[in-house]
Amino acid sequence: MLVRQLSWILVIFIFIAVGESKMTGLRGGCNGNDLRGLTAFKSGIRHDTSGRLEKWVGRDCCKWEGVTCEKKDKNTVKRVSELRLPGLISGDDFIIVTSMEGTLSPSIISLSALEVLDLSNLVNISGMIPRSIGSSLPNLRQLLLNGNELTGFIPESISNLSKLEDLQLHENHLSGTLPSSLGNLQYLRRLFLHSNKFSGQIPPSLMKSKNLLTLDLHGNNLKGRIPENIGMLKDLRKLDFSDNSLSGTLPSSLKNLTSLFEMYLEFNVLEGELITLPPSLGFLRLDGNRLTGRIPPFFQNLVSLQKVSLANNKFRGSLPSTLGSLSQLYFLNISNNLIEGPLPNEISSLQNLQTLDLSFNPLNLSPIPEWIGELPALCSIFLAGCGIKGELPEFLQSVQSPIFELDLSSNNLTGALPNWLGDLTSLSLLNLSRNFLASNLPNSLAQLKDLGVLDLHSNRLTGPIDHIFTMQKSSLKYVDLSHNKLTGGLPDSFRKMGTLQSLDLSYNRLGSDFPASLGLVSALERLNMQKNKFTGEIPNTVLKLGNLKELNLSDNLLVGEIPKGKPLSRFPKSSYSGNRGLCGIPLAPCRPGV
Repeated sequence: MLVRQLSWILVIFIFIAVGESKMTGLRGGCNGNDLRGLTAFKSGIRHDTSGRLEKWVGRDCCKWEGVTCEKKDKNTVKRVSELRLPGLISGDDFIIVTSMEGTLSPSIISLSALEVLDLSNLVNISGMIPRSIGSSLPNLRQLLLNGNELTGFIPESISNLSKLEDLQLHENHLSGTLPSSLGNLQYLRRLFLHSNKFSGQIPPSLMKSKNLLTLDLHGNNLKGRIPENIGMLKDLRKLDFSDNSLSGTLPSSLKNLTSLFEMYLEFNVLEGELITLPPSLGFLRLDGNRLTGRIPPFFQNLVSLQKVSLANNKFRGSLPSTLGSLSQLYFLNISNNLIEGPLPNEISSLQNLQTLDLSFNPLNLSPIPEWIGELPALCSIFLAGCGIKGELPEFLQSVQSPIFELDLSSNNLTGALPNWLGDLTSLSLLNLSRNFLASNLPNSLAQLKDLGVLDLHSNRLTGPIDHIFTMQKSSLKYVDLSHNKLTGGLPDSFRKMGTLQSLDLSYNRLGSDFPASLGLVSALERLNMQKNKFTGEIPNTVLKLGNLKELNLSDNLLVGEIPKGKPLSRFPKSSYSGNRGLCGIPLAPCRPGV
């Protein structure tokens, strides 16, 4: 009798325990498979700078940070539907950059109800995409694994993710060919595979994903032609195949992409003539290919164009006057082609044009058309190697918009550097190198407080240079005054040049002691003082130039022992040769008494 009573008590206890377990699940417990999958993922991470994983304690994973659970029906335990652990954590007024170091656990596919997997930009997550991800996570809508260290291939099973809308695997080390079955993802809207090591051809079957809005494959090793059926992607808004090795002509079906706003095909080996383009384009880059023929007049139909770069091709003939009808255009780069002058006056109607780059074309601009100075928004002028003759045009001092960048290098400019250059107080870049300018450096150059790049090399400039380095709060980063006839010495004011990274004074007639203050320019990476008349010893302060990567002090009148230590000991003999009084490593040892 007692045994029978104990048996009934045990049965009742079991029912109560099971019931409590079920009620716990209904109150928000964690599915066992989900718990094991998340625990395995955590165990694969050695370091987490965000501190999120260290809060993953207890058995109720639905309460863990970055984990979202949903109850699929009223009779089951909640399942993990979203795992969001991005490396970039943003709020209303902040962005925090975090990282995780470790390996992506294959057990992540245990989260079989998962709809969103976001492990993006964690930087140091290695491993491979699980091979059975497509069959194990049938509900996945977003797969974001970009910005990590993943290797291997895209598994064929990924084509089974029939609900997938967003696939981002960019900025990893993935390789192999692109699976042709990617075209089976009919709901796919965003595909980012750029900055990996994919090879082979772009599969034409990919164009069956007719809902694609963004297709980005740039920065891989893809070859072959752009699929002719690309015109099937009627909803596509952004196309980026740049930085690959794609060849052949542009497919004629591009004209069918009536929603395309951004098209980037630069730095491939595309050839042939520019026959057609999508009518909706706003941003177009075709630079760095082998395109030929004339720039067609149909640009007048591309009324939404804002930015165009056709640089580094083989376009010939003159610019079409229809470019002047692009009322929204703010950036035009047709440099390094075979375009001939004259420039069509219609370009003067581009009221929004900010950047004009026609460099290295046989335009024979003599003189530069004055209407260039009348463009109300123009602030960056690049006309290097355009056959310009005569003096610097005076209309530049009275342009409607402040000039930020002015490059007239590699022309046939003559005369003096005008004093009014100092009135262009917004200049950040001034490049007048490789001309025939002959004068002193005007004192007014010291007024250019925002100047970052000053390149006047290979002219016939004379006189002192000390005033160039006396600017208060200088922003100079790059200075090249080489191959001139400059004289005088260097000032002791280099301590003000805290941003200077490159200084080239070679092949001049400069002569003075090596300024000790040059060693205080901590950002300096390149210093060339070759072929001058600098005297005295190399000061010990130069040893403080820890960022110095290039040094040439050859063919001067320097004496004494080269200061011992890095960075000076890293440079070869050629950096110091031609100074008869110099000795010490890497030159011959100094004689006693030297």
